[in-house]
Amino acid sequence: MIIITGVINVENKYFSVNDTLYEITDRYPELIDLLANKGFEQLKDDEKRKIFGSKISLKQAAMMKSLDLDKLVQLLITELENSDGAKDIDNGKKALKITGLLPCPVKMPLMEGLDQLENEISSPIERELKSASQGLDWLKESIEDKPPAEKLSDLYISAGFDLFFDRDLMDHYRRKDVFKDTTGLKNLNNDFVRNDIDLFDPEGDYSVIGVVPAVFLVNQEELAGREAPKTWADLLKPEFENSISLPVSDFDLFNAILINIYKKYRADGVEKLGRSMQKSLHPSEMVKEGGRKKQGEPAVTIMPYFFTRMAKRFPHMEFVWPEDGAIISPIFMLIKETSLPELQPVVDFFASKKVGSILSEQGLFPSVRDDIDNNLPADSKFMWPGWDFLRENNPGELIDELTIKFNKTAKEAI
Repeated sequence: MIIITGVINVENKYFSVNDTLYEITDRYPELIDLLANKGFEQLKDDEKRKIFGSKISLKQAAMMKSLDLDKLVQLLITELENSDGAKDIDNGKKALKITGLLPCPVKMPLMEGLDQLENEISSPIERELKSASQGLDWLKESIEDKPPAEKLSDLYISAGFDLFFDRDLMDHYRRKDVFKDTTGLKNLNNDFVRNDIDLFDPEGDYSVIGVVPAVFLVNQEELAGREAPKTWADLLKPEFENSISLPVSDFDLFNAILINIYKKYRADGVEKLGRSMQKSLHPSEMVKEGGRKKQGEPAVTIMPYFFTRMAKRFPHMEFVWPEDGAIISPIFMLIKETSLPELQPVVDFFASKKVGSILSEQGLFPSVRDDIDNNLPADSKFMWPGWDFLRENNPGELIDELTIKFNKTAKEAI
């Protein structure tokens, strides 16, 4: 890839200037000493490297220390090209490239698991895995021009519908039989079976390993005599106009909400949802705002199930699992068939019981594995559009249309 960093173009196949210091040093530990000598001593301590390094990109780091970004990039590349790791790649060991987004609550343990896996297999693992909060625009841009399949990463992972199902993006390659589900998962977790929801792709292209459920957090002090909503239909009623906080900045989950509301309540439901929105907040902001107990706050906050764990400390907040089902944003993998069998150990890792437990226990993201206890509330249901709906429509295009309809009535346009 060519990275335009300033005055010159620096050819760089290793990293992006927008990657964080942690991402770069996690991928290339041999750069830690060099960056530490440039003023980032924190990187020598593993714990500080995770905390500090995850918050600052290489570009920001150069600005912070008044370093010439082009020269810094070239220095790092030179160090890598002289390292044993680069020589291994040059000597014929093809690096397996994994690209996508990982949900923030589970990113660190999954990255650590990949570190361990890399020590156990013969192929190096090149990772371009960002936190879900960074969004997918950077990844969409890399495939908008439809590069040949051999230029694609070996494995993609993310939540949401638009990138993976958009007919001009990943679905373009799926229709050409580029991807194949090789997880070997056959039996679905009973949490989904009892709801008659099948998350296993009948055509064998997509691999789903877990889901991100959207639930309600009700501020009892803002109900003002209204009954707490129990279903998504309740949120669309006139009495909840201008009363709801939505996770608009969490695009994967918000897009899932738009698609499911549209499927069940059509365009009218999407416009009613827009009328209901009082403000848009990231889930972490929602929890913070919800604890302030000031007047005029949203009566209902829609958020990923994970964040209800933090909200339990506020006595005036009541968690509600929707009776008609928590809307789910699936955590997908796309596995490039031509990268097998070398890629299979990575696939097995993400489909493993270990990762299923990380998703379920640390992220409260229910796993699809049948041997995982997701510890969900009794009789919990899910709302899922179904494979037929996703293939009969173009989700990328549909999301754009639904966003326009939502904005027609929303107090805050997105």
